[in-house]
Amino acid sequence: MPRRPAVTTTASLVEVSPDPGRRLEARGITKSYAHGIWPRRRQLPVLRGADLTVGTGEVVGLVGENGSGKSTMMKILVGAIAADSGEVRIEGRMGYCPQEPVLYERLTCDEHLELFGVAYGMDRSAITQAAEDLYGALDFGRWRSSRVEELSGGTRAKLNLALALLADPEILLLDEPYAGFDWDTYQKFWELTAERRAAGRSVLVISHFVTDLERFDRLIELRDGRTGDQ
Repeated sequence: MPRRPAVTTTASLVEVSPDPGRRLEARGITKSYAHGIWPRRRQLPVLRGADLTVGTGEVVGLVGENGSGKSTMMKILVGAIAADSGEVRIEGRMGYCPQEPVLYERLTCDEHLELFGVAYGMDRSAITQAAEDLYGALDFGRWRSSRVEELSGGTRAKLNLALALLADPEILLLDEPYAGFDWDTYQKFWELTAERRAAGRSVLVISHFVTDLERFDRLIELRDGRTGDQ
């Protein structure tokens, strides 16, 4: 059964309730990768004690140049890889919209939503209602019976986002979302984000650039493996 990565307990990464008012808190995150060929192989640090918080009802952007460690940070936040040290604390259900969609070419949009809904532990009536709401909000219901192999890039991006939103997560994480968004999807994404913020939901956007700065409550820059507010 396909599932978006979920945070799991490790020696250095734990899922517990954060401070009141915070949906996500990462403290002292470090990560290094082995580089080179033995016997000159060495550890190359990517994250050097990075910190990150996202409050309830907050829209936060994590920005940085290519190679700054953003993708590594995202993988740690969603539990795809373990940090070398530090901890991540999450409150509530998390939705994850990866840069590369986890889609199956020969399945329809309806089949994707049903399959992922079951993986999220939703009952059939909840899946049906959530799917109808998302088809309407993202305006791609006419493609519900179409296979992924028949969809345009923009419609694939809408399905990818819908899968992340299906279970109405308290916090939504998006990795370089603009790369797959057409203008229509971009506009509808921000409309949904505004609605979710008003409902106390939180959003973290990781990207090498951001536009429409007024849409964010805070921007955090990741540079040389360390974070700081912009």
